[in-house]
Amino acid sequence: MYHEHPLRILKYSAKNIWLLIFPLLRGLRTYHFSEDFFYTWIQGAWKDILVIGVIVLFGFIRWFFSRIEITDDMLIHHDGIFIRLDTYIPFENVSCATVENPVHFAFFGAKRLSCDTRAGIYRAVDIRLLVNEKVCGEVMKHIPDVEDKKNQSDLKRPSALSLLLFSVFFSSGFSGTVYVAMFFLKGGDIAHDIISMSLNTLTKETAKLTDKLLLKIPSVALMIGVFFLGSWFVSFVVNLLRYARFRLESDEDCVKISYGIVNHIDYRIKLAHINYTDIRQNLIMKLCGAVTVNISCAGYGAAKNRMPVLVPVRREKNIGRGFESIGVRSGLETRFRARKAGAGSYLLPPAAAAIAVIPLYHMSRDAVNSFFPKLTELFRFAAIMAEIPLVWLMIVKIAALLTSGISFHDDMIMIRCSKWNSFHTVIGNVSKVAKVEVEQNLLQKLSRRCAVSIWFGSEEYKRFKVKAMSEEEGLKIAEKLGYSISLRKEKLDNGG
Repeated sequence: MYHEHPLRILKYSAKNIWLLIFPLLRGLRTYHFSEDFFYTWIQGAWKDILVIGVIVLFGFIRWFFSRIEITDDMLIHHDGIFIRLDTYIPFENVSCATVENPVHFAFFGAKRLSCDTRAGIYRAVDIRLLVNEKVCGEVMKHIPDVEDKKNQSDLKRPSALSLLLFSVFFSSGFSGTVYVAMFFLKGGDIAHDIISMSLNTLTKETAKLTDKLLLKIPSVALMIGVFFLGSWFVSFVVNLLRYARFRLESDEDCVKISYGIVNHIDYRIKLAHINYTDIRQNLIMKLCGAVTVNISCAGYGAAKNRMPVLVPVRREKNIGRGFESIGVRSGLETRFRARKAGAGSYLLPPAAAAIAVIPLYHMSRDAVNSFFPKLTELFRFAAIMAEIPLVWLMIVKIAALLTSGISFHDDMIMIRCSKWNSFHTVIGNVSKVAKVEVEQNLLQKLSRRCAVSIWFGSEEYKRFKVKAMSEEEGLKIAEKLGYSISLRKEKLDNGG
């Protein structure tokens, strides 16, 4: 029987931090503008110390009653004081075991240990513990590891360029803004001064740059653009540190993945528990012939701001080499393709939105000129900026129309589809398909077309939908997956 690491006491104590309201109220009550304020406060300081002691005591009691039991075939966590919660995790059911080694834990010899199975709710880790190195080693002895003799030597370690491109493609200004905001909130006065100075400098430089531009972009718009570009750079650096030192090993039963500098993480994934592989691209990557590969497995990529990446960035024509055992294939023909006659299914929403921007701008321009004349240029710039992503989305959907489809290869199914601005090539075993949906609206019924949606068994609710399929091919796909249906019955689940 083991305890969690003593650092866990602080975590449990934090749940009772609300008790600090009493020292705060006492401080407000005794506060007054006088020379003897400090003396008056210190006389009652024992009360504040007592409250802090009670908080730490609660944390210690919670930690004391949190116990870990390791048997030959099971990990058991006993938790709770008055209401006991016992969690039993059979080692054979563990899909993914995760060991995190944050830099700030290294001095204390602490590690975060997580074990996840295919049971449970959406992306919820079944058990997460803070343990010392000994307990972590005892648990990981029972988790399958890659055997040196069976290790696939043809799995190349991602190059520095691969990780650099991955960070470029999957960083965003929004994520960077979140990081900047967290720095501002947690950094206090230092962060306030740094950001204030940066904004002042940014305002001056954008004003100078605006004067030199022929298009006369509004300085406010230019400043916002530069700010988000800087935020994107922050996100890029964070991703680069997060996925640096990426290493992948695999044998017939297990996949081992590790990465990270500030927080080095090791994953052990049971190969049989991978639901499907997802080869992802955006339009630029598609034009360059580059892809990134994700996998769907309970526990992998479940942490906040983590992606379930298997291959950061690689040439599409080389992606199948060495990854066949994991379920990654390349160069396969698409048997059932989306019909070009169904282009409206792909293009109508973005085209309608792009067209709608123009009359909306003209209708509201006069009101802006009347009440806010100084914002006229900014408003026009905003309308142009709204058009750009919609036109880009139209181009993406044209490419999706030309490439989407479904095919079968031995006992595997491959689904090529798109979601927003990204392209997906999903490959999984036919036996892991949990739900099929063949649907038609009235217009599709008249033109004998349909949409085919497929779900795989996993913790996440993810649908892969191919639109503008022919009715005949939609029914053939359903039959190949073990369903005999007619389009009069639009939805059918396993056992339904």
